[in-house]
This record gives sequence, C-alpha cells and structure tokens, in this order.
Amino acid sequence: MSVVTINGVSRQVPEGTGLGKLLAEDDKIQMPCGGHGRCGKCKVKVQGETNPLTETERRFLSGEEIAGGMRLACLCAAEGDCTVWTARQETSQVAVGSTDIKILLKPTFLSYGCAVDIGTTTLAAGLWDRNGKCLARAGGRNPQAGWGADVVSRTEAAMGGAGEKLRTVICKAVDDLLLELASEAGIPVQEIGSLVITGNTVMLHLFTGTDPEPLSHAPFAVKRRFGENLAAGSLGLTAVAPDTCVYLPPCMSAFAGADLVTALLASGICERAGTQMLADIGTNGEMALVRSGELYVCSAAAGPAFEGAGLSCGMQGKVGAIDKVRLRGRELEAHVIGKGPALGICGSGAVDAIACLLECGRIEDTGYMEEERIVIIPPVAITQEDVHMVQLAKGAVHGGIRTLLHAAGTDDTEVSGLYIAGGFGSYLNVENAGRIGLIPNELVPKVHVIGNAALEGAVMLLLNGDYRGICRKYADAAKKIELSDDPFFSEAYVEEMMF
Repeated sequence: MSVVTINGVSRQVPEGTGLGKLLAEDDKIQMPCGGHGRCGKCKVKVQGETNPLTETERRFLSGEEIAGGMRLACLCAAEGDCTVWTARQETSQVAVGSTDIKILLKPTFLSYGCAVDIGTTTLAAGLWDRNGKCLARAGGRNPQAGWGADVVSRTEAAMGGAGEKLRTVICKAVDDLLLELASEAGIPVQEIGSLVITGNTVMLHLFTGTDPEPLSHAPFAVKRRFGENLAAGSLGLTAVAPDTCVYLPPCMSAFAGADLVTALLASGICERAGTQMLADIGTNGEMALVRSGELYVCSAAAGPAFEGAGLSCGMQGKVGAIDKVRLRGRELEAHVIGKGPALGICGSGAVDAIACLLECGRIEDTGYMEEERIVIIPPVAITQEDVHMVQLAKGAVHGGIRTLLHAAGTDDTEVSGLYIAGGFGSYLNVENAGRIGLIPNELVPKVHVIGNAALEGAVMLLLNGDYRGICRKYADAAKKIELSDDPFFSEAYVEEMMF
C-alpha cells in the first residue's frame, strides 16, 4: 500500500494507483480529456515515489515545471508514499438565471421551491417562495468534469464502471447548492418542498444512475425520456427531506435533452409568430427552429472549446481568465476577469481573439497562421491547434443551424429572431461570433441573448405546474434531426470550418 497526501489530507491506496483517478474522485482537479493524456490540463505538483515521467508529459510540461516537480495527474501513479498539491479551484462565472420571471403562479410547493440546471460544465440553481420571489441564487462547477469535459467521455466512464461515482458526486454537488441557497436565504433547508432539475439527456441519466449505454451508439435509442416525479431520497439527495418531490422534465432524444425543452419554454419562441430559432451554445450545441407550427430540433457536438477546455491556455470563465479581446491597430487589448494577471483564456475571449486576428490578417480565412503562437497577454497565447479546435466547434454549431433551416424548407432570410441561451452565450460578443462564422452573419442583427433559459424554464415549472403539459407537448411533437447521418450537415460542417 502507498500513502498519498493530497493538499495535506492523507489516504492509503494500492501501489500503482493513478493520481488522476484519486483527484477526480475527490473533485480536486479537472481532466477535460477524461484522463487520456490529450489536453495537459491536470498539472499538479508531486513529491515522492511515482512512476517515471512519460514522453507525453515532457511535451506538455516546460523544463522549469519539470524541475519544480510538476506532473500530469492522469499519467502519474503512486509507486510508494507521495505528496500532491493541486491549484485552488476558483469559482467560475456561472449564468444562474433571472430573478424577474412574470408568470401566473400555481406553485408546486408549500413554502419554498428550488430549480436546478445540471449543465455539462456548470451547475446553476435558484430558491423561490410562493409569491414568485427569488430568495437566493447559486452556481458552481459540475464535478463530473474529472471524468471528461464532454458527455461522450462521461458516458464511456459510466460504461467502464464509474457510473455510481458519477451519480454520487453530482448528487453531493446538488445537495451543496441546496444548503448554500438555504443558508443565503436564512431558511431551514428542510423547508424546501419541491425541486425541478433540468439537464441534457446524458446528465439526467448519470444523475439518476440510469445506464447511458443506449446513448453511446446508433440508433441512439432513449429508453428513459424522464418527465417524472421522483422522491429526493430515491435519487440519493440528503439535504432535503427524503420524500421531497423532484420533477425531471422530459427529454426529446439522446442529445436534445430536458434543458432544451425548458429553454424553449422560457424563450417563448413556440408561441411567437414567424420563424424563430433557439441555440444553446456550449459543449453540446442544442438548437431548435419553429416554423408554421412545426418544431425542429438537433444537437451538434461542439466539444469543450467554448467552455475553455481543450485550448492550450484555455480555462473556464473565472478569475484570471481573458474574457474579452479587442483590436487596437494591429495589437490585441484584453480584459481579464478580476483585473489581475492573465492565467488563461475562456470561450468568449477565444472567439474575440480569433475575430480580431482575422480582421488584422494574422489568421487567414482557412485558419492558417504564420506565427507558431500569438501572445494576447503573456503568458496567454493562441496557437494553430487552438484555432483548429474553434473551427471544429463553430463548424458544428453553424452547420447545425443551417441543417435545421434546410430541414424546415427555409433559409436565414425568413428567420425573425435567433435566441442565444446558455452560460457561454451570456458573455458572447455577437458581432465577433458572426465574424468567425459561429452563427450565420445574416442572423447577427436578429440575435437576442437570453441567458440561462434552461434554468428559467425550470423555474417556470416550479412556480406553475401547468407548464409540465406544455413541455411534454414540445418533447413529443419535436421533429428530431439526427446530424450524425445527415448528408446536408456533413457538407455544411465542412464548409463552415472556414472563417
């Protein structure tokens, strides 16, 4: 046995245990690539008996970092007693929804209710009273990120035996949010009488301990579409009373989840005249189009680039992240969250930076850049591989939008409004999004940024149970466009890789 001490806390583990596994289980580190040694994000300082430094680590770590004892946790194993230090986790900027929701009140609780959005990257929640007043809001990181930044990595992890751990960590995270909300509002947490928890299809499968294996391969069958009332105790939630009712809204398909359904409810696009679109841009780009009473939906695997993961200097939108970039002549001028030293760049900053570099000609329309890396603020830079990652992500989103328009027999000239939802969308410079081709340039003047619409829709379900029937109608009536085998999307995706 080996004794591994992590940030001052010791535990015994079998010799040969990977540090990445230990740190992910304890929610001490993020591994966007799922621990496969591809992203280089899981840097930790290690002293003691471990396996030799690998060639992969030598590619990701500088000479100075190696000399200082830095390792990649996913490739480092305890071969004896060792000590590990991780960086302190900063709180990310999380879009936690509006406090001003005006609807007819028919609350599903007696005293207090809570709405939660389980996002792939972040969690957001709000506490409400029977008068429709928001008493507290809270947000945080999804601790499942230790098993990978995207739903595919986590599905693979669950199929590989980590399903119960994935369920346990997300339940604890939700419990922590409930306790935080109750503390902020000054109420006993046991007085929370009803919960509405939304999320994409994979997130709800992992939260409920449902086997996600059918979602991992064609035909991507969904055996459990939710739209269910469950007891908190049966789900493993302990902060509230075991019999507290938890409502999980219905999902549409394997990759168009309850979060898209609740975002549709909050956006109101299904009730508006004209052709309307909704895009929740993040790790999973979920999109919807309403035309002549028909609802079309799809989901494009954008990957984690817009959440900061996968980029060479990428990070979430927290203190130290470059979140805005503008051009002064040919020089880049950046804003850093917290106004301290730049530690990395988040998704909105990457979109701005690439748009500026395209404008001044330092990146070609093909994505090629002559310089090996372009520094924004030392040591943060954009590399050729970063540009390629953004091209893949924006090609998927833009291609998805075009495919929905094609499926509905229309084009962007007929669209009256494009509603951008989600945490990333809340901080996005829409003009720069159009410049890089993340969204069609013709739709830029028609964009409405609506924040965390998935959470706001969950709040509407909390404050008026009648909306549940409407959500079920959306889920049942939607025409699901499967992009993985759609020839139009394949062609559009390749075309939209260009800037």
